[in-house]
Amino acid sequence: MDNVKILWADDEIDLLKPQILFLEKKGYDVITVSNGHDAIEECEEYNDIDIVFLDESMPGLTGLETLSKIKEISPLLPVVMITKNEAENVMEEAIGAQITDYLIKPVNPNQILLTLKKIIDNKRLVREKTTLDYQQEFKKIFAQINSRLNYQEWVNIYTKIVGWELKLDDSNTTEMGSILGMQKSEANIEFSKFVADNYLTWLYDETDAAPVMSHNLLREKVFEEISADVPTIMILLDNLRYDQWKILEPILTEFYRVDEEDSFYSILPTSTQYSRNAIFSGLMPSEIQEIYPQWWRNDTDKGGKNLFEKQLLGEQLKRTFRDPIKYDYLKITNVGNAKQMLDNILNCLNNDFTVIVYNFIDMLSHARTEMEVLKELASDERAYRSLTRSWFLHSPLWEALQILAERDINLVITTDHGTIRVNQPSKVIGDKETTTNLRYKVGRNLNYEKKDVLAIRNPKEALLPSPNISSSYIFAKEDRYFLYPNNYNYYNNYYKNTFQHGGISLEEIICPIIKLSPR
Repeated sequence: MDNVKILWADDEIDLLKPQILFLEKKGYDVITVSNGHDAIEECEEYNDIDIVFLDESMPGLTGLETLSKIKEISPLLPVVMITKNEAENVMEEAIGAQITDYLIKPVNPNQILLTLKKIIDNKRLVREKTTLDYQQEFKKIFAQINSRLNYQEWVNIYTKIVGWELKLDDSNTTEMGSILGMQKSEANIEFSKFVADNYLTWLYDETDAAPVMSHNLLREKVFEEISADVPTIMILLDNLRYDQWKILEPILTEFYRVDEEDSFYSILPTSTQYSRNAIFSGLMPSEIQEIYPQWWRNDTDKGGKNLFEKQLLGEQLKRTFRDPIKYDYLKITNVGNAKQMLDNILNCLNNDFTVIVYNFIDMLSHARTEMEVLKELASDERAYRSLTRSWFLHSPLWEALQILAERDINLVITTDHGTIRVNQPSKVIGDKETTTNLRYKVGRNLNYEKKDVLAIRNPKEALLPSPNISSSYIFAKEDRYFLYPNNYNYYNNYYKNTFQHGGISLEEIICPIIKLSPR
């Protein structure tokens, strides 16, 4: 506390000697003045003042007038207003002038000490408390990770880890952040084993023992919201991870109430072509290929792989609802689309069900791989979350959601899959027809490190299309990424520490689905 310097301005400063002596014994350095002019002069002369206590009712310059001058000199200097005046307008004016705290006279020494700790020591105290709490939680999480968890318990573990990630971010607890990173890696090792052991069973299990997955997401979680009375709008943010949702949540809850926060498991591969087509069709990829061959494209086929989502959605709605559903589907892939969506957002109110697919986060993860400047801006998960938040705050989508918040709607926000920052290369050998994705491969005669992958040698078993008779799929576990032996070191350096999807990890498979209503 030796370095904390307090400037205290009060025309009755002599009456405050007990409080000042108390603070000095606690190690604070207190400078006293009896009027606003002297307070301003001290702030101009010294740049090492840490906090100002300011009486509101001084003769000459009032506290509010003094506050205004101090803020001109040092806009970030914390100022605590101390006054006998409890009038609401005075408090509101002081708060509007960006005071840090407000105390009513008479103030006792412990009250002042609490204010100081809250303002000056807040970050240190939060950091220490967060570190202590996580240390106590570490063993519990570790024990849970290594027990036989079901799919819902894995959701709980993942949400708990993300919660600690965000807390440690806020408290700048770097050391504990590294330990949590190791614990998340351990969780992904066990989760990958869990998915490998259970995935094929889930595809054929219609009981509660299997999670809701991409192909039954709308039937299980969304269609129940659709009614003729209130329009339902579903925003699908491509590539949205659970931690990114938690960063966006405080923004949205200014205008919306979270009615339900839930999750589903993305199918494999955790990529747009497979997972999103499954969501809108209500079918697994091989079923789409069989029933609607004109609307399915394999990885090696030419042309866009998600061009028929509106048609697939329409077919699923017909199969599900007895009466026709008035629906629309909007896909936002560029600024022009976004502007048009914003201009016409109220048209959604004419539909029973509107789907808006927004591709920005997916583009962000791909651009980060290609552009050095984005690698710097989103160098890790914390920065990636921050960039997502910044985009959302300034996006036409947020403008549109604020307009819709003034109407009676059901809002659903979800995604198709997540993404993981990859760090461990894994060698693969395949022929020229093998797909290029870094987290999954489809091809013939694939050679790979068995421990690094979940291999599906019979695609039909996993309800996946088979481009060739001898095609098989491999999915990267944990934070691995596939590299060919050719130019291995170059591509290792190029792709290491980039965000990828298609494989098996908590981040890619466990996806958020949130139901909201306007406040």
